Amino acid sequence: MNELWNKLTQQAGVTLMPLHYARLSKFLDLLLVANQQMNLTRITDRSQAEIGHVGDALTLLPFLPAEAHRLVDVGSGGGVPGLILAIVRDDLHVTMIESTGKKARFLEQTATELGLTNVAVIGQRAEAVGWSALRQTFDVATARAVGQLAWLVEWCLPLVKKGGCMLAMKGQKINEELPQARRAIKLLGGAEPVIHPVELPGTEHHVIVQIPKIAPSDLRYPRSPTNAKGKIIGTRS
Repeated sequence: MNELWNKLTQQAGVTLMPLHYARLSKFLDLLLVANQQMNLTRITDRSQAEIGHVGDALTLLPFLPAEAHRLVDVGSGGGVPGLILAIVRDDLHVTMIESTGKKARFLEQTATELGLTNVAVIGQRAEAVGWSALRQTFDVATARAVGQLAWLVEWCLPLVKKGGCMLAMKGQKINEELPQARRAIKLLGGAEPVIHPVELPGTEHHVIVQIPKIAPSDLRYPRSPTNAKGKIIGTRS
């Protein structure tokens, strides 16, 4: 798998060192072992995880700023892409938001075992973090397999400062989700989304949705889960 990882990182001007390989390998070991006790990933085959987790996360690298910056990963779950990006870009400061307690503890323990000092874990809902002192303080927000794009926009864009961007890792339903998300994107200070197709061995319909942040987010958002009640911004249902 080193060949694929090398190719993906080199496309972004990143060179993997032996420590990076060791940490990526150990991360997969820890993830797959912990997955036997809790639901962290549907990928249980090691070779598939090398592509579907590490490879997939590395496709974000070309869209990250070249300089050191602050990145927030919303709904981190098993640590993809947050922990992987923290491993290969140790100049980043990565904050991972995960509201499920046992998953947040896994992220904290894994970061410690991997020796990562550039990681913070917040065990709260993204809505709460969006109204904390961290509102509009991040350069980049990422999200993978968390929900529909309209919801991701409401959770992620309030965390991003003007001039930053949101990167959503999505699948074949993006053409259905994008029209529903346009109202939220506008209200939350986002520009026109750019869809970047992603090619990985054995995978189809992977895209990265890049949404630049060009204005402050409307102060009414994010809504609390109670107030949102399943209603996407700009819809009646």
